[in-house]
Amino acid sequence: MQYERRPRLTPAIADVRRAVRAVLPADGLVLVGLSGGADSLALAAATAFEAHRAGLRAGAVIVDHNLQSGSAAVAARAAGQARFLGLDPVLVLAIDVPPGADGPESAARDARYDAFTRAIEQTGACAVVLGHTLDDQAETVLLGLARGSGPGSLHGMAARSGPWLRPLLGIRRAQTHQFCLDVGLTPWHDPQNRDPRYARVRARQTVLPMLERELGPGIAEALARTAEQLREDADALDALVPALLAALPASGEPGRRVAAVVLQRQPAALRQRMIRAIVRESFGISLDRSHTLRVAALVTDWHGQGSLDLPGVRVIRQDGDLVFSRSGPAPIEGHFRSYGTPRHS
Repeated sequence: MQYERRPRLTPAIADVRRAVRAVLPADGLVLVGLSGGADSLALAAATAFEAHRAGLRAGAVIVDHNLQSGSAAVAARAAGQARFLGLDPVLVLAIDVPPGADGPESAARDARYDAFTRAIEQTGACAVVLGHTLDDQAETVLLGLARGSGPGSLHGMAARSGPWLRPLLGIRRAQTHQFCLDVGLTPWHDPQNRDPRYARVRARQTVLPMLERELGPGIAEALARTAEQLREDADALDALVPALLAALPASGEPGRRVAAVVLQRQPAALRQRMIRAIVRESFGISLDRSHTLRVAALVTDWHGQGSLDLPGVRVIRQDGDLVFSRSGPAPIEGHFRSYGTPRHS
């Protein structure tokens, strides 16, 4: 049944509810990604309240990663809290997290989003609402800086991305804890959130507090603002790429042969986006930055290089064009020219 308790409206309750209200769709079913922790529990309670008031349907999906002893009991407890709040349907999905090349955190995240996608397919939900906070955003940007991951990591998580909604990116973690306290809900405290083996935990417990002490307060907010500004810039640049690609001269293999001069006249940010888009749309392959820069060098630093053999794709400069093909035997044999210049072996 719907959770009937109406606590005194405190600042934390008002802030979280207002943030959720701003992202809820006009109709349909939304699911809350619920772990039972303070962030997702506050989100679940606010979503249940706001959806009920707006005449919307709201449910929950709980993912049991099977990574800790007693995880099934934790998932069952979260499901009970979801039902107490009036969320319906409530799905509990047990998954196995396969080993991941980028570590257990990344593998667990990928498996979790796969489970959310299954939940959407099973229920017909239009969105999954996730409890990432401003603190999570700041940690994401800080870790991206430390890893040199480029703008893809530095602009952090989007408030809206396909079916994923993140209304709490402007809410501090302390506010979600206060929300739970104010409404009388007891969150689960994940022991992995205190395990220093994880880089995100070290960033949370050691690095960000140190930066606050040494550089002054407001570091988390500054990192989140940086993410927002970079995302705005990235979105604007990304929006230019389809028109640039559509304007390329037609060839026998659309999008696979591009005049180097067309790429050369673009600023680096657009040139590299065009290269990545060509490879992604033609071959379904995502180039990382190092590979993209090697392709760009065929345009900006041309001195007769041979073909580039990258994961899944080969790129060669021939007669002033960049020719993209799947990896395998060299697509063209013989001597190649670029603007009349013989290719040197």
